[in-house]
Amino acid sequence: MSAAASQSVFRGGLSDPVLDAQSVFRQIMDALARPGSRRAIAAFTAPPAPLSPCVGAIAATLFDGDTNIWLDPQLARRSEVVGWLTFHTAAPVVEQAFDARFAIVDGAEALPSLEAFAQGTQDYPDRSTTIILQVESLEGGAPLSLSGPGIKDRAAIAPSGLPPHFCEQWAGNRSRFPRGVDMILAATDGVIGLPRTTVIQAANGQED
Repeated sequence: MSAAASQSVFRGGLSDPVLDAQSVFRQIMDALARPGSRRAIAAFTAPPAPLSPCVGAIAATLFDGDTNIWLDPQLARRSEVVGWLTFHTAAPVVEQAFDARFAIVDGAEALPSLEAFAQGTQDYPDRSTTIILQVESLEGGAPLSLSGPGIKDRAAIAPSGLPPHFCEQWAGNRSRFPRGVDMILAATDGVIGLPRTTVIQAANGQED
């Protein structure tokens, strides 16, 4: 790591850790309680690229020293990214996705099969991974229709940068309920929460 990169590790965290984290936490919880709704996350952090300020704020809010995190291989090779997350959150970075409480994935190409992550158990479904997926945008992609708990009738989203056959993958994830992963789609302009209970279909009504 260069001297400049080393110094950047110590900068860009939450300026007001209590109030900023409370604001971000409320937005994340609201996004997960109301799947399909877009929630803005203020640029409270300035992490090293390619992490966005949105993802940096989520990490600084949700991660701590007891929270195992997994980074996709490209992120894990960036010492400044690992250093920033370690310094500002104290979260241990694990090598296996299955051991992670949270995962950060930079783009669809870096996303493994959802089955690669911790699924929880029938008795402890909360012992699963929440995936924070950086996407290009929360709009401009193929239109999707959402239904399920927290949604009145249906919700429509069109995030840009989801993996191919995402609806099919998500249907498999939902079929494992109460086990399964939850996901936060994070773009520069905010987040969309996708809890495992959400039904996701293409606009034509097909899950595949």
